[in-house]
Amino acid sequence: MEKLSARLLSWASLIDDKTVEQALASSRMPFIYPHIALMPDPHLRMGATVGSVIPTLGAIVPAAVSVDMDAA
Repeated sequence: MEKLSARLLSWASLIDDKTVEQALASSRMPFIYPHIALMPDPHLRMGATVGSVIPTLGAIVPAAVSVDMDAA
């Protein structure tokens, strides 16, 4: 596990800069509690980083499941 910031932890061995930027931006939202966790294979998507766990306190974030998933 690597601590990328006080509110972003990562279990990824390979992660690109854009994915880190997106996750860092999300981790700065005031309702994130206690931190975002990046799983072993996170990647950039519209809305939220795929492969992340985004716990919140007092908020529901529909985009946390990504807004560009293919329809089944």
